[in-house]
Amino acid sequence: MLKRVALFCTVMVGFSLFAASLVMAATEDFEGLVYPSEVVKVSSQISGILEEVAVERGDLVKKGQVLARLKSGLEKAALELARANVEFLKRKMERNVELAKKKLISAHENDELVTEYRKAELQLDEVQEKLKLRTILSTIDGVVTERLMAPGDYVGETPILKLASLNPLKVEVIVPAKRFGSVKRGMKAEVRPELPVGGVYVGKVTIVDKVVDAASSTYIVRVDIANPELKVPSGLKCRVRFIK
Repeated sequence: MLKRVALFCTVMVGFSLFAASLVMAATEDFEGLVYPSEVVKVSSQISGILEEVAVERGDLVKKGQVLARLKSGLEKAALELARANVEFLKRKMERNVELAKKKLISAHENDELVTEYRKAELQLDEVQEKLKLRTILSTIDGVVTERLMAPGDYVGETPILKLASLNPLKVEVIVPAKRFGSVKRGMKAEVRPELPVGGVYVGKVTIVDKVVDAASSTYIVRVDIANPELKVPSGLKCRVRFIK
């Protein structure tokens, strides 16, 4: 009987400690830092001389917006030539329709012309795609954080611009190892940025690290918060409270 009572007491103490840790995790504030949800280094798929950079640092950009252009005089000339060739072959085919009806040209000659026309269309498509590559578009909605090149620079593998997506924002929260297991993916969290921004922003836990840093005895939790009006800048410190 005494063993059962002792076992019961041990279980209750353990449960109480676990419950207390959950309550403390739900009311305790943790230190965090606000980051962009995505950072993009904008470069070109092809090399060339930069003709224009259409944005500056701090500019807001939309996905699909033109950011920069490479010089494309040769490509534009090649496009005009390809278009002229397609138009010429199209007119030739139209004339050959009547000739084919009158059997003044063979079926083989007609097939050759159709093939030439189709090849010219494909060449036109290829030239158009090559010209498109000389216009660099934004892949995200965000803000320009760095402009790394200017018109006249040679574009190779070096990025032209850096963009950051600020909606949503991600908050990296430093949590003590003793709280491991108390924060779950999908939990809500209150994020309080430092002044002068201030305020309370409710986010959701999206990542909980499974590895604890031995040196600091902490682990990282990521919270995503919406920032549609871009009131919260990246780089701010904040305090985070997890809500059950």
